[in-house]
Amino acid sequence: VQLQASGGGLVQTGGSLTLSCAASGSMFRFNVMGWYRQAPGKQRELVAEISNLAVTNDGTTDYAPSVKGRFTVSTDNAKNSVYLQLNSPKPEDTAVYYCNVAIRTIGGRKDYWGQGTQVTVSS
Repeated sequence: VQLQASGGGLVQTGGSLTLSCAASGSMFRFNVMGWYRQAPGKQRELVAEISNLAVTNDGTTDYAPSVKGRFTVSTDNAKNSVYLQLNSPKPEDTAVYYCNVAIRTIGGRKDYWGQGTQVTVSS
């Protein structure tokens, strides 16, 4: 699968931005989808992920504590897409954001990554 992320850019503190990620094919084989980010000099970290409701019958979400209540992850299987709504971003949210889809099993997970989109938050 190929993932194409878009929507990054410059946003002011307190504004909003929506990131989109379109998959080249059906996402029905992936049971978890989401977004990670990597700031300069830091490791890539989970921002938010969501279980694929169509696969797991369970659309549970998981957020990094630093973004909980401000960011929202969602999917649209009909459009093979996953989204991240950034509300009230802060300068520390500045990073390259990567979309991710994965097949998660008891033994581990196989991840697929998009190319990343830069988000810069100005104060």
